[in-house]
Order: sequence, then structure tokens, then C-alpha cells
Amino acid sequence: MEILYNDRVKIFCSGIGGIGLSAYAALQRAAGHQVLGSDRTDSALLHDLRSQGISITLNQDGSALSKDIDLFVYSEAIPATSPERRKAAELGIPQQSYPQAVAELTKGKHLIAVCGTHGKSSTTAMAGRLLLESGLDPTIVVGTKMKELGGKNWRKGSGDIFLLEACEYRRSFLNYSPSVVLLTTCDGDHFDYFTSKKDYHDAYVEFLRRLPSDGVVITHMDDPECAAVATASGKKILDAGGCPEIMMKTPGEHMRRNAKLALALGEHLGLPGDESRKILSSYAGSWRRMDIRGEMKEGITVIDDYGHHPLEIRATLAGLREAYPKRRIVCVFQPHTHDRTKKLYREFTQSFRDADLVVIANVYDARAHLEKGSVDVDEFVTAISKRSRVETKNGHSLQETEKMLRALTKNDDVVVCMGAGDITDLATRLLS
Repeated sequence: MEILYNDRVKIFCSGIGGIGLSAYAALQRAAGHQVLGSDRTDSALLHDLRSQGISITLNQDGSALSKDIDLFVYSEAIPATSPERRKAAELGIPQQSYPQAVAELTKGKHLIAVCGTHGKSSTTAMAGRLLLESGLDPTIVVGTKMKELGGKNWRKGSGDIFLLEACEYRRSFLNYSPSVVLLTTCDGDHFDYFTSKKDYHDAYVEFLRRLPSDGVVITHMDDPECAAVATASGKKILDAGGCPEIMMKTPGEHMRRNAKLALALGEHLGLPGDESRKILSSYAGSWRRMDIRGEMKEGITVIDDYGHHPLEIRATLAGLREAYPKRRIVCVFQPHTHDRTKKLYREFTQSFRDADLVVIANVYDARAHLEKGSVDVDEFVTAISKRSRVETKNGHSLQETEKMLRALTKNDDVVVCMGAGDITDLATRLLS
């Protein structure tokens, strides 16, 4: 289904507070369309959208929908059985998922898609910085808030370049037709949807095969899984391993590898290498990616991080250990979904070795309708303590975790609040 945007249309976004759909809504508002939407809880993103003239309700019972709406766009988190999707169907309003709707915006553009199990947002942010500082005026949709965009997760450019963070969940990225793909990692995730590692890799191969004959895959060929996927696609490959490693204001080997992908993109686009390295060396991170939020009492540094997969935890803690070699690192982790925690259980329990103290908060149940069991957090804590060889405690609810942290933290500690759920609120409360 194709929606024509030649005239002003009225668009309703269900789940508008999501990091992706909020960017789509803002882009459409900036293009002159009437945008409204709904979500279940208020947030800073919703406040920002309202400031742009977007009307938002926190009631998702379907009462906000009317017959004059031209398009209903829903977050992937909104099931077909939701009241709003049912109401839209009753009213005959055309419906699109977020990736379907974004795909419409990318048509006719030089689409640069960033995909991978980990590192998508940071790599997209680095690439965005490079494109902006090089004067290429791109449109950007990214899964984080960029300092270079004034704290926003979107930018409407006037050029033909569209830089997009492309998610693999439910094979969403198969909606896009990129000219260039940056593949960060490919070790597997979202096994509530993908049936196996092979199924996961097959989705990436299918995505890369959507590249045109002159398209290119930019990846790390020293990563066996990325190399296998890129090679299986049969597309032209640009190995980021040939790019120099640069030091940035954001620590960590994983961040330096992301920067190599951005450098390789600059090389592909014909940008001067010296200038690209200079631009990227000033990259200072983005929202919820080793994001230094401030200090508590007695010089305790509070960091907010989105990591919610075992390899992301390991990479982030290694980066923090690099940045703070002599300070005690307290990692507060909120597991994201029971399903992911159960299926990657052993990997999770071995991921905290660079921390000095670990506190596990209750599991964030983001997809309750898909869960098939629950994690015993006490057993999880014991397993982490044993396999990561680090003192680990059950923090229970975020409120109880906060009380525990205020009692346990000491002068000069580094506290990292980690997870994809509402643990980011804990980072904020610790500073109050």
C-alpha cells in the first residue's frame, strides 16, 4: 500500500513515544502534515513532540481515532488485537507498521541503512556526525538522541541522503531498499521471533540482497558471522578493518570498531580521510550509550546505558573499566524480557566480570503477551555471582533498588544503570 504525501494528510501514530515512531512523527510534522498519536505513559520524547504541535493522548482505547484520519501508523509493540488497531480497521483507515511507513519516506532517496545485533544507534550517530560535518545535509532517523541534532533522534535534510537505523526484529528491515548497508555485528538476538541463529542470519542475508547491483556492504570481515552473512549475500563488500583505529571521547573497543564503519562509509562516499578522522575523533557519545548523567553525593558518577544483551553488557563494562581503571564500578542491570533472559541465560551470567558490584532489578516485561515463562531473579543473581565472579544482589523493584544503591554506594563509585526498560528513570532519580 502506498500513501501519497503530495497533499496535507492526517496521520495517527499508535505508540508514538517509541524511539523510532517518534522520529517518523516529527519528520511528518516537519513536512507539513497533521500528526497526532497515543502512548501508554508520558515521557520526555512526548513532551518534545507536543512542542512541535503534535497532539498526544495517553488513552489507547481507540476513542482518539476518527474517520478523517488518512493513515494509521503503529509501533511494532502494538499488537493487532489492540483497541486502536481494531478501531482503525472498523473505520477503514489504512494501516502501516512503523517500518512500512518509514520505507515510504525513503523511496527515491540514497538510503544508507545501519543494521546489526549491537551498535546500530552509536554507529548511526557517528555516521550522522560525519555526514553533517562534511556538509552533505542528510535526513536522519536514529534510535538514540544525538548531541549533533540538539538532543533529537531525527533530522529532515534537503539532500538525497537518508541515513536510517534499520532494526531486524520481525524482519522489519526487509521493508527497506538501501544503497549502502553498514553491518555492525550479527551474533543473534530476538529469539522470541527468530527460531534459530541460522534463521537470524538468513534474515540478514535476505536484507543485504536487497542492495542494487552497485550497492555495497560495509562490515568487519574479521568478525566471522558478519563475514559469513556478507559473503552469502553475494554483494560487494567494503571491509572496515582496513580503516585506522581512532580514539574518541567515548571509551571502548566496541565504539572504536563502530567508528571504523563510519570511516569506511566516508571512504565509500569519497570524503577526505584526514577530515573524517578529525570529525569522528570528536564524537562524544549519545543518549543512553555510556551516557554520563551527572554526580550523586561524594563524587559518585551516574551513567545511563541501553545495553540489554550479554555482549553489549560485556562491551560497555569493558569500556567503563578502560575509562575508570581505579574506580569501583557498580552495575545496576534490569533484564529486558523474560524470554531473552532465559534464552541467553548462560551468556548473561558470564557478562559482568568488569564490574565490582552488580545489582539486578526486576525483569522489565516489555512483551508480556509473548512471554512463556518467568526468570527466577534470585537464581539469576546466584548464577551471575558464580560465573562472573562478582558480588551480585537482587535489587527487586526499581524503588527498592534505589534505596539499596543509596545505602551501598561509596565515595568515587561509578554507577551504571543498564537496560532497555524504565531503568533510565532510576538514573534520573539517583541525581535528585
